[in-house]
Amino acid sequence: MLPDILTGVGDAINIAPQMEEIRESLLSLGLLIIVAKLAEGVFRRLRLNSIVAYAAAGILLGPTLQSLTGWSIHPTGHIDLLLTLGIFIFFFLIGLDEIDMSSFVATLRGHYFVAALVSVAFSLSVSLVVTLGVLYDFGLDLELTDALALAGVLSMSSLGIVAKVLADDGRLREPIGLQIFTVVLIAELITLLIIAFSIGEHDHEVSATGILILIAKIVGFAAIAWLLSSRVLPPLVARLQRLIQVPQLALGLLLGSLFLVVDAAEFMGLHGTLGALLFGASLAGLPYQVRAELMPGLRSTAEAIFVPLFFASAGLHFTFSFVNVPVLTMVALALIPLAGNFMGATLGAYLARMVMPHAVASGLLGKGVAEIALLLVLKEVGIIDEVVFSFLVLVMLCYLLVTPSLISFTTSRASRSMSTVTTVDDIPRGIFRFVLSEIAIDDILDRTRRHPMPELSVRDFTERWASPQQHDYVVADDDSVVGIVSLDMLRYLPESEWPTTPISLLARSEFSVAWPDEHVEDVLQRMRENSTTAIAVVDRESDRLLGVVNSNDILQLILNKGRA
Repeated sequence: MLPDILTGVGDAINIAPQMEEIRESLLSLGLLIIVAKLAEGVFRRLRLNSIVAYAAAGILLGPTLQSLTGWSIHPTGHIDLLLTLGIFIFFFLIGLDEIDMSSFVATLRGHYFVAALVSVAFSLSVSLVVTLGVLYDFGLDLELTDALALAGVLSMSSLGIVAKVLADDGRLREPIGLQIFTVVLIAELITLLIIAFSIGEHDHEVSATGILILIAKIVGFAAIAWLLSSRVLPPLVARLQRLIQVPQLALGLLLGSLFLVVDAAEFMGLHGTLGALLFGASLAGLPYQVRAELMPGLRSTAEAIFVPLFFASAGLHFTFSFVNVPVLTMVALALIPLAGNFMGATLGAYLARMVMPHAVASGLLGKGVAEIALLLVLKEVGIIDEVVFSFLVLVMLCYLLVTPSLISFTTSRASRSMSTVTTVDDIPRGIFRFVLSEIAIDDILDRTRRHPMPELSVRDFTERWASPQQHDYVVADDDSVVGIVSLDMLRYLPESEWPTTPISLLARSEFSVAWPDEHVEDVLQRMRENSTTAIAVVDRESDRLLGVVNSNDILQLILNKGRA
C-alpha cells in the first residue's frame, strides 16, 4: 500500500511543473490575444495597419514589460505550437486569397509577366549584393542559399498591402489599379517560390541536381495539392454532408487536410509554409457553396486567435540589441533593397511598355505583412539571428507606416493622367474578378436544402418555415416545383383556416426558374423583374428541381467577396 501511495505522490510531483507551465501558457495567451485585439482597435482609429498593432502588443508584453517590471511573456512549448499553426494558416490564407495559379500560368507570355520577372530579377540581385556582402562585408556571414532567402524577403512586394491601399482609395477596379494588382501578384508568387526554394536548400549543399530535384518536388507537390483540393475534397465533403450531416464538417476536413499537406511537404524536404501556400492556392477554384461554408469559420478563427498571436510573436522575439549593429549595415538593409525594388519595377514596367511605369513601380513598394511572417520562418530555421531579425522587423513596421501613403499618392496622380483610359483589356482572366462575374448559379446552389411540401398546412408552414428574413418560398413535391408562396399572401387567409388549409392553395403557379449553368448576375436580374426573392433551379432537360436560390444567398456572396 505504501509503495502505491509513494508512487502516486511522485507522479503528482512530476505533473506539477507541467501544470504550472500550462497555467503560465494560458495566462500568456490570454494577455497576448486581449492586448493584440485592443491595440488593433486603437491603431485602426489612427488608420494604421493591424499587423503593426499585433507586433506592438508583442513588444509591449515582451521586452518593454521585461525592462519595466522584470516579468514578461516568453514563448513556451505550448505557445510555440499555436504560433506554428498560425504560420501555416496565415500562408494558407495568402494562397487562397491572393494567388490564382491558372491566372498565373495565363500570364507567362504577357507583358505583365515580363514586368514582374524583370522587377524580381533586378531587385533580388541588388538585395543579394547586400546579403552576400559582395562589394562590402556587412557582417551577415550568410551562405548562398541563406543569403538568397533573406534577399527574397527584402525584395518582396506584399500583395495584401497593395490591394488594401488600392481598395481603400477606390482604384482597385481602375486601369492603373488593375495593372498594379496584376504585376504585384505575379511578382509576389515568383518571390515566394524563390524563398521557399532557398529555405528548402538551407541544410543542403547547392548543386544543379539538387536544384532540379527541388523544382520537381515543388511542381509535383503543387499538382497533387491541386488534384486533392479540386477533384477529391469537394465531392467527398458533399457526400459526407449528405450522409452524416455533422456541423462544420467541411471546416474540420479542410483544417485536417491542411495539416496533412504541411506534414507531407516537410516529409518531401519542402518547408511547411510552401505546402500551406500551394494548398491554399489550389483551393481558389472551389465551388462557392463549399467556400461559403468553410471560410467564415476559418477566417474568424484566424483573425481572432492565430494571426494576432503569430504577429505578436514577432514582438516577443524583438530585442533592442540591434542598436549595436553598425550604422552602415542598418542603412544597407533598410534602403538598398527598397531602392533596388523601385528601380527594378520601373525598369520592368518600361521594358514591358506599360503606361505610367512609375505608378506601377510604386505599387511594388508595398511591404511588411508577408515579410514579417517570412522573417519569423527564417529565424526559426536559423538563417538569421535575433539581432538581424529584430532590426528587420522594425524596418518592415516602418515600411507598413510609410509605403501605403506613397502608393496612394502615386496612383492618385497616375489615375488622373489615365482618365481617358476606361478599360484594360489585356488583364489575364481570373486575375481580378468583379463581385458577381463568372459565378454560376451552380456555384452557390445548396442541393441538400429542403423545401416546404404542398400538403403542409399554413399553420405548420408559419411555425416551421416562415422567417422575417425571407419573403418567398418555393413549394415542391419531391423533384417537381408546385409554386411560390409569399408571406404577404397570408393576410388574405383568415387565421382560423390556417390549420386546415394546405400551403399549395396560396402558391403562385406562374413563376420563373433558373438553370444551374446561368450566371448569378442574370438570375438576379430576372428575380428583380419578377419581384421575387426566391427562384427554383431546375435541370434544363427534365425540369427536375435541383434546389433553390434566394436573395440572401446572393447577398451573402457579395458580402463574402467584399471581405476577401
